[in-house]
Amino acid sequence: MESVEMRESVNELFLIQLENVFKNSPFYKEKFREAGIELEDIKDLEDIKKLPFTTKEELRAAYPLGLMATDEKKVVRIHSSSGTTGMPVIIPYTQKDVDDWKEMVKRCYQFAGITEYDRIQITPGYGLWTAGIGFQLGAEFLGAMTIPMGPGNTEKQLQMMVDLKSTVIVATSSYGLLLAEEVVKRGLKDKIHLRVGIFGSERWGEKQRKTIEEYLGIESFDIYGLTEIYGPGIAIDCKKHTGLHYFDDFLYFEIIDPQTGENVPDGEFGELVITTLKKEGAPLIRYRTRDITRKIPGECNCGSKYPRIDRIVGRTDDMVKVKGVNIFPAQIDMFLKDIKGVGSEYQVIIERIDYRDKLTLKIEVEDEYFTSEMKELISHEFKNKIGVSPEVVLCRIGELPRSEKKTKRIFDLRG
Repeated sequence: MESVEMRESVNELFLIQLENVFKNSPFYKEKFREAGIELEDIKDLEDIKKLPFTTKEELRAAYPLGLMATDEKKVVRIHSSSGTTGMPVIIPYTQKDVDDWKEMVKRCYQFAGITEYDRIQITPGYGLWTAGIGFQLGAEFLGAMTIPMGPGNTEKQLQMMVDLKSTVIVATSSYGLLLAEEVVKRGLKDKIHLRVGIFGSERWGEKQRKTIEEYLGIESFDIYGLTEIYGPGIAIDCKKHTGLHYFDDFLYFEIIDPQTGENVPDGEFGELVITTLKKEGAPLIRYRTRDITRKIPGECNCGSKYPRIDRIVGRTDDMVKVKGVNIFPAQIDMFLKDIKGVGSEYQVIIERIDYRDKLTLKIEVEDEYFTSEMKELISHEFKNKIGVSPEVVLCRIGELPRSEKKTKRIFDLRG
């Protein structure tokens, strides 16, 4: 019975949101007019398929405040995507948007077993980026002690971690690894009090997860979010670690085939498309995230009714094609985790030499596995699992660059 009631309320929220954007969003008024769509055409959630997708390019084109769908006096802040390529996306927030967001982040902390007795050290950036301030909001709303470190300054991070007895670390997985390696290197493991790590902002493999957990003595949780849709905290895995629960009282998730735009059945991988059900400042309808995941059917053993998606396995735009084969970083993570002696860090370099594609895999291995046999094994497995023969270059642990932000793993130099 509960799922039927939930369905009805999602349906109702969707129709209210749609009416809102038809009335108050110049961006969507124009978009729907061009698509020849009237409000009367959409009777319920099933009709969402009639609505056009919203893309990042359109959000960029709306710079600076073209997405605003409310009276400016209600807007209390703006955030922006990092804008590493092209124009940044500016998202205005009302007080209600901020309150809804902090509720979701608080739930994420609770899923990870964090309480008001914890001390949460926040290492992602503050400012226009949503990460630092989002984690801060949720932590304060939960009532935990918050240590707003922000990015970088590893020396200071470790000092605070030890002196303030931080019990939770929030970071990108790249920076989590960097901190974990420093803790071991400096012999601080018995001086720290961490028990939980929350890592997000980039996709990370099982190998990296295990290394971070072992070095820091923590249980880690994968958190998901994006600036366009509030920020971090719209989904997280629970203690069962069988997928990320997302908050369907705030957001409606679809999984589509990125080529055709058609919805795929639950359990099949595709591109995640999100519709905000309650957002006021910049509501988004059918936003294509470019993130590849799938819906996990059935209820989770943890007892939560919130539905689940799988961990993000890649992005439609970080897929590369080499010799006719599509390659995602997640596939590389998958086969590396089964090879003993291999570290979590690697780089894939793709070049075109004499009109032919060449793929080089640089991979960290433990000293005792620094052998030609290891090289052959990795090369053989790569060809087997991915379908392309790489040139393998072995590196010592720690040789490849560490990052305080997101780690870039695939370098396509073909121009």
